[in-house]
Amino acid sequence: MRRKAADRSESTRLGVAAPMNGRACLPALLSLCAAVSPLTAQGVVVDQGRFAVTLDARQAGTEEFSVRRAGFGRDDAFYANSVIRLSREGGAQEVRTLLRASPPDGATEEYQATVTGLEAMELGLTRDRIGGRYRALVRSGLGEENREFPARPDTKTLDLDVAHQYYFLRELREGSTVHVLVPRDRRQTSMRVGPWSEDEIQLGPNRVVARRVELSSGEDRHVVWFDRLGRVVRVEVPGRGYVAERTDLVG
Repeated sequence: MRRKAADRSESTRLGVAAPMNGRACLPALLSLCAAVSPLTAQGVVVDQGRFAVTLDARQAGTEEFSVRRAGFGRDDAFYANSVIRLSREGGAQEVRTLLRASPPDGATEEYQATVTGLEAMELGLTRDRIGGRYRALVRSGLGEENREFPARPDTKTLDLDVAHQYYFLRELREGSTVHVLVPRDRRQTSMRVGPWSEDEIQLGPNRVVARRVELSSGEDRHVVWFDRLGRVVRVEVPGRGYVAERTDLVG
């Protein structure tokens, strides 16, 4: 896995959590899981589909995902979940993610990820509105870690190699700055939004017109293409050799 040293200098590492019981995240995570089934069953699907993933120009696996909006009033929220199956150097990996984000911009409220196989771990993250912090609990073969970091305005989650989460960046303005959490990498960063442009890309056998935008933080670059409905159709993270391309929209 390639990782540029500059990524670290441009990013803020999540500090070890301030005084809190590491299990404090668990009730919130359980409530998130319990809420998903009934709410998303009644919710409106805003996007769902499948990505083919390549790593270092090698076919590596797939991501299947769904983004729904459900609830009313204070309970109104986006629920985005995915199952990602990848073959990496060193072994196979399955990642299951679940994100609850607040409308209309998709700011992160709660997040969880479960990784089995290579680099197995469990991660749960919640937003503490009173303290203005995000609190995370990570369990892995190294043990249990508590982390926390500032809940900056409109913070988005872009976890490692999860393509559908870029959906919540579709309305960003050129020249603005977006605050980003990378939970499984235990860090947060700020990324600059570059100019939007219209681009024609190859999607399976088809040529598709899409809106292209580049986000950057030092040498860390993320390039995203959206179709005219605001759906993510392609993601590239050159520093990781990562490319995800929609396959369900190919006709």
